[in-house]
Amino acid sequence: EALKKQLREEGLFDEAHKKKLPPYPERIGIVTSPTGAALQDISNILKRRYPVEAFVYPALVQGKDAPRTLIRGIEYFNAEGRVDLIIITRGGGSQEDLFCFNDEELARAIFRSKIPVISAVGHEIDFSISDFVADLRAPTPSAAAEIAVPNKDDLMSYLGSMQQRLSLSAKNRLSGDAHRLSELTLKLSRYH
Repeated sequence: EALKKQLREEGLFDEAHKKKLPPYPERIGIVTSPTGAALQDISNILKRRYPVEAFVYPALVQGKDAPRTLIRGIEYFNAEGRVDLIIITRGGGSQEDLFCFNDEELARAIFRSKIPVISAVGHEIDFSISDFVADLRAPTPSAAAEIAVPNKDDLMSYLGSMQQRLSLSAKNRLSGDAHRLSELTLKLSRYH
Protein backbone atom coordinates (compact mmCIF):
# COMPACT_ATOMS: atom_id res chain seq x y z
CA GLU A 1 0.00 0.00 0.00
CA ALA A 2 2.88 2.41 0.71
CA LEU A 3 4.28 1.90 -2.80
CA LYS A 4 0.84 2.33 -4.32
CA LYS A 5 0.39 5.60 -2.41
CA GLN A 6 3.84 6.83 -3.48
CA LEU A 7 3.26 6.05 -7.16
CA ARG A 8 -0.18 7.65 -7.06
CA GLU A 9 1.31 10.81 -5.54
CA GLU A 10 3.98 10.85 -8.27
CA GLY A 11 1.20 10.80 -10.87
CA LEU A 12 1.86 7.36 -12.35
CA PHE A 13 -1.83 6.46 -12.14
CA ASP A 14 -3.16 9.76 -13.53
CA GLU A 15 -5.57 9.54 -16.45
CA ALA A 16 -3.73 12.45 -18.09
CA HIS A 17 -0.75 10.15 -18.71
CA LYS A 18 -2.77 7.30 -20.20
CA LYS A 19 -2.12 6.67 -23.89
CA LYS A 20 -5.04 5.89 -26.19
CA LEU A 21 -5.18 2.37 -27.54
CA PRO A 22 -5.00 2.12 -31.33
CA PRO A 23 -8.46 1.29 -32.72
CA TYR A 24 -7.09 -1.09 -35.37
CA PRO A 25 -3.73 -2.44 -34.24
CA GLU A 26 -1.73 -4.35 -36.81
CA ARG A 27 0.89 -5.84 -34.48
CA ILE A 28 0.55 -6.67 -30.78
CA GLY A 29 3.36 -7.52 -28.38
CA ILE A 30 2.47 -9.94 -25.62
CA VAL A 31 4.70 -10.18 -22.55
CA THR A 32 3.88 -13.40 -20.72
CA SER A 33 4.84 -16.99 -20.12
CA PRO A 34 5.02 -18.82 -23.45
CA THR A 35 3.52 -21.92 -21.82
CA GLY A 36 0.67 -20.36 -19.86
CA ALA A 37 -3.05 -20.51 -20.56
CA ALA A 38 -3.14 -16.70 -20.80
CA LEU A 39 -1.21 -16.76 -24.08
CA GLN A 40 -3.43 -19.49 -25.50
CA ASP A 41 -6.58 -17.58 -24.54
CA ILE A 42 -5.31 -14.35 -26.09
CA SER A 43 -4.14 -16.07 -29.28
CA ASN A 44 -7.48 -17.81 -29.80
CA ILE A 45 -9.48 -14.62 -29.32
CA LEU A 46 -7.21 -12.56 -31.59
CA LYS A 47 -7.55 -15.16 -34.36
CA ARG A 48 -11.32 -15.21 -34.04
CA ARG A 49 -11.98 -11.48 -33.64
CA TYR A 50 -9.46 -9.67 -35.80
CA PRO A 51 -6.36 -11.48 -37.00
CA VAL A 52 -3.26 -9.45 -36.23
CA GLU A 53 0.41 -10.23 -36.01
CA ALA A 54 1.18 -11.17 -32.43
CA PHE A 55 4.72 -11.28 -31.07
CA VAL A 56 5.46 -12.98 -27.77
CA TYR A 57 8.24 -11.93 -25.45
CA PRO A 58 8.73 -14.92 -23.14
CA ALA A 59 8.79 -13.78 -19.53
CA LEU A 60 8.53 -15.22 -16.07
CA VAL A 61 5.18 -14.34 -14.52
CA GLN A 62 5.87 -15.23 -10.90
CA GLY A 63 8.82 -15.29 -8.56
CA LYS A 64 11.60 -12.87 -7.67
CA ASP A 65 13.11 -12.81 -11.18
CA ALA A 66 9.77 -12.18 -12.91
CA PRO A 67 9.77 -8.36 -12.73
CA ARG A 68 13.14 -8.18 -14.48
CA THR A 69 11.94 -10.34 -17.40
CA LEU A 70 8.64 -8.45 -17.66
CA ILE A 71 10.54 -5.15 -17.77
CA ARG A 72 12.84 -6.51 -20.48
CA GLY A 73 9.79 -7.47 -22.53
CA ILE A 74 8.33 -3.97 -22.36
CA GLU A 75 11.71 -2.41 -23.15
CA TYR A 76 12.26 -4.86 -26.03
CA PHE A 77 9.00 -3.94 -27.75
CA ASN A 78 9.67 -0.23 -27.24
CA ALA A 79 13.19 -0.53 -28.69
CA GLU A 80 12.01 -2.62 -31.67
CA GLY A 81 9.14 -0.29 -32.48
CA ARG A 82 7.30 -3.02 -34.41
CA VAL A 83 4.15 -3.24 -32.31
CA ASP A 84 1.21 -0.87 -31.87
CA LEU A 85 0.16 -2.22 -28.49
CA ILE A 86 1.61 -4.28 -25.62
CA ILE A 87 -0.32 -6.70 -23.43
CA ILE A 88 1.39 -7.73 -20.19
CA THR A 89 -0.46 -10.69 -18.77
CA ARG A 90 -0.79 -13.88 -16.79
CA GLY A 91 -3.73 -15.97 -15.66
CA GLY A 92 -4.99 -16.29 -12.13
CA GLY A 93 -3.10 -17.33 -9.06
CA SER A 94 -2.67 -16.56 -5.41
CA GLN A 95 -1.78 -13.06 -4.28
CA GLU A 96 1.72 -14.39 -3.71
CA ASP A 97 1.89 -15.68 -7.31
CA LEU A 98 0.75 -12.32 -8.67
CA PHE A 99 2.97 -10.24 -6.40
CA CYS A 100 5.63 -9.63 -9.07
CA PHE A 101 3.13 -7.34 -10.83
CA ASN A 102 3.37 -5.01 -7.81
CA ASP A 103 7.05 -4.28 -8.46
CA GLU A 104 8.08 -0.60 -8.49
CA GLU A 105 10.52 -0.90 -11.39
CA LEU A 106 7.93 -2.77 -13.45
CA ALA A 107 5.42 0.00 -12.76
CA ARG A 108 7.94 2.60 -13.91
CA ALA A 109 8.74 0.60 -17.07
CA ILE A 110 5.04 0.45 -17.95
CA PHE A 111 4.74 4.19 -17.30
CA ARG A 112 7.78 4.95 -19.53
CA SER A 113 6.50 2.84 -22.41
CA LYS A 114 5.90 4.89 -25.56
CA ILE A 115 3.59 2.10 -26.74
CA PRO A 116 0.19 1.75 -25.02
CA VAL A 117 0.10 -1.07 -22.45
CA ILE A 118 -2.85 -3.21 -21.37
CA SER A 119 -2.35 -5.00 -18.05
CA ALA A 120 -4.34 -8.22 -17.64
CA VAL A 121 -3.23 -9.93 -14.47
CA GLY A 122 -5.19 -12.70 -12.79
CA HIS A 123 -8.97 -12.68 -12.57
CA GLU A 124 -11.56 -9.92 -12.27
CA ILE A 125 -11.09 -9.63 -8.50
CA ASP A 126 -7.29 -9.31 -8.71
CA PHE A 127 -5.72 -5.84 -8.87
CA SER A 128 -2.02 -5.07 -9.09
CA ILE A 129 0.06 -1.92 -9.32
CA SER A 130 0.67 -2.84 -12.98
CA ASP A 131 -3.08 -2.51 -13.54
CA PHE A 132 -3.17 1.00 -12.09
CA VAL A 133 -0.20 2.33 -14.06
CA ALA A 134 -1.06 0.66 -17.38
CA ASP A 135 -2.94 2.62 -20.01
CA LEU A 136 -5.82 0.20 -19.58
CA ARG A 137 -6.60 -2.62 -17.16
CA ALA A 138 -8.35 -5.72 -18.43
CA PRO A 139 -9.92 -8.03 -15.84
CA THR A 140 -8.62 -11.19 -17.57
CA PRO A 141 -6.26 -12.14 -20.41
CA SER A 142 -9.28 -12.99 -22.59
CA ALA A 143 -10.79 -9.57 -21.92
CA ALA A 144 -7.47 -7.95 -22.88
CA ALA A 145 -7.65 -9.57 -26.31
CA GLU A 146 -11.26 -8.47 -26.75
CA ILE A 147 -10.40 -4.91 -25.75
CA ALA A 148 -7.27 -4.82 -27.92
CA VAL A 149 -8.93 -5.55 -31.25
CA PRO A 150 -12.29 -4.86 -32.86
CA ASN A 151 -14.60 -7.69 -33.86
CA LYS A 152 -14.15 -8.32 -37.60
CA ASP A 153 -17.83 -9.32 -37.96
CA ASP A 154 -18.93 -5.97 -36.49
CA LEU A 155 -16.50 -4.18 -38.81
CA MET A 156 -17.79 -6.04 -41.86
CA SER A 157 -21.37 -5.17 -40.90
CA TYR A 158 -20.42 -1.51 -40.41
CA LEU A 159 -18.57 -1.39 -43.74
CA GLY A 160 -21.56 -3.01 -45.46
CA SER A 161 -23.95 -0.39 -44.09
CA MET A 162 -21.53 2.41 -45.02
CA GLN A 163 -21.31 0.99 -48.55
CA GLN A 164 -25.12 1.00 -48.80
CA ARG A 165 -25.30 4.60 -47.56
CA LEU A 166 -22.61 5.68 -50.01
CA SER A 167 -24.35 3.90 -52.88
CA LEU A 168 -27.71 5.48 -52.00
CA SER A 169 -26.09 8.90 -51.67
CA ALA A 170 -24.40 8.53 -55.06
CA LYS A 171 -27.68 7.35 -56.63
CA ASN A 172 -29.56 10.33 -55.18
CA ARG A 173 -26.87 12.70 -56.35
CA LEU A 174 -26.89 11.28 -59.89
CA SER A 175 -30.68 11.35 -59.98
CA GLY A 176 -30.67 15.00 -58.90
CA ASP A 177 -27.98 15.87 -61.44
CA ALA A 178 -29.93 14.09 -64.20
CA HIS A 179 -33.07 16.02 -63.26
CA ARG A 180 -31.21 19.36 -63.35
CA LEU A 181 -29.67 18.45 -66.70
CA SER A 182 -33.13 17.66 -68.11
CA GLU A 183 -34.46 21.01 -66.86
CA LEU A 184 -31.53 22.89 -68.41
CA THR A 185 -31.94 21.02 -71.69
CA LEU A 186 -35.65 21.89 -71.72
CA LYS A 187 -34.92 25.58 -71.01
CA LEU A 188 -32.28 25.72 -73.74
CA SER A 189 -34.58 24.03 -76.26
CA ARG A 190 -37.15 26.81 -75.76
CA TYR A 191 -34.66 29.34 -77.12
CA HIS A 192 -34.16 27.50 -80.43
